Amino acid sequence: MTTETTHVRLTVNGRVYERTVEPRLLLVDFLRHELGLTGTHVGCAHGVCGACTVIMNGETVRTCITFAVQAEGAQIKTVEGLAENGRLNPIQQAFHENHALQCGYCTPGFLMTVTEFLDENPDPSENEIRHALAGNLCRCTGYVNIVRAVRAAAEKMRSGAVQR
Repeated sequence: MTTETTHVRLTVNGRVYERTVEPRLLLVDFLRHELGLTGTHVGCAHGVCGACTVIMNGETVRTCITFAVQAEGAQIKTVEGLAENGRLNPIQQAFHENHALQCGYCTPGFLMTVTEFLDENPDPSENEIRHALAGNLCRCTGYVNIVRAVRAAAEKMRSGAVQR
């Protein structure tokens, strides 16, 4: 039995990677096992929970239902790429300051979802925030602090008040 392979080249967090992979390899497994970027978590493996969310070509995607070969030529940002010069970015800082995480398993997916959301809507209402977060599941919190963190991050980003 021979295994078919395909060459992929993609940019992750500003760095170009090239690998030969099986066409069935999921992007989440590529990121975690091929590149060692373990911040992208596997939660449900069905695209429902959001723990595996990354930004690919400017839009959030669920890596547990995306094949690595589908990312050929893509620009991908993972949670490891959010910090700026070794410091938390405004969204990460707001999550920290507002206690918007408990066990932390879902946090990378929330951070990536919020990154795209605030890029598109820098001054969201609470209802807009809740709607944007509806595709991410957290079993530890009641979402109150997560919503509070998103509002705080939006304010920091609009005012330019980023703690360094």
